[in-house]
Amino acid sequence: MRIARFSIDGNVAFGAVEGDAAPGAEGELVLDIIKGIPFADFELSGTKVPLSKVRLLPPVLPNKVVAVGRNYAEHAAELGNEVPDAPLTFFKPSTSVVGSGDPITYPSFSQDLHHEAELAVVIGRMCREVPRERVKDVILGYTCANDVTARDVQQREKQWARAKGFDSSCPLGPWIETDLDPRDLTIQCTVNGEQRQLGRTSDMVRSIEDLIVHITEAMTLLPGDVILTGTPAGVGPLNVGDEVAVTIEGIGTLTNKVIKRG
Repeated sequence: MRIARFSIDGNVAFGAVEGDAAPGAEGELVLDIIKGIPFADFELSGTKVPLSKVRLLPPVLPNKVVAVGRNYAEHAAELGNEVPDAPLTFFKPSTSVVGSGDPITYPSFSQDLHHEAELAVVIGRMCREVPRERVKDVILGYTCANDVTARDVQQREKQWARAKGFDSSCPLGPWIETDLDPRDLTIQCTVNGEQRQLGRTSDMVRSIEDLIVHITEAMTLLPGDVILTGTPAGVGPLNVGDEVAVTIEGIGTLTNKVIKRG
């Protein structure tokens, strides 16, 4: 099931996405409004609205986003880094999250903004110290993410809080796919239609199971929390006016435009 979060007539709701989202598919996508929230038992209301009549929102509002760096060997190498001995984790605040179609605001303190296409894991239940064999039980589904990074700031500051945590630096969407095998999916990033990144989740150094076991050894994850699993090689600059799109096989496309900070 594809679960979207959206607003219509000033109200916010979740809905199940129906129809074929593939490019060139005939027919319009519609949303069957969900009774309740996707983190508990819910029913479909049968009330349907066209996707074109709503505004898509970030599919979740996470309490925290736990991101993983250098989880693809070729990406680590392209920036002159080694693959770390243990998962390299950092946080992106909830205020960094925006949805598909929302703008990425170029931060005033950077002159080198980069895209990083990533598979995002959405947590479905509160969990801590998750054993490997139970990891699937705590996952609601998967979505597309862009770990937008002020590369110059990341390189000169020891902590990455500003470089990766500024407002609009974590686009998520367009929706959550709950029925997906994440082990070997194509990840692609385009800028103004030109391909920049192309990789597969099978190239991850550490699997989703590895990451969730590692993270939950240290902290409790809450429903709606998000884990970013790393980016393949090909990261590069974004400029004001660029349209950046992250497409992941089996999920869909997350699209955002870069704007100047007002």
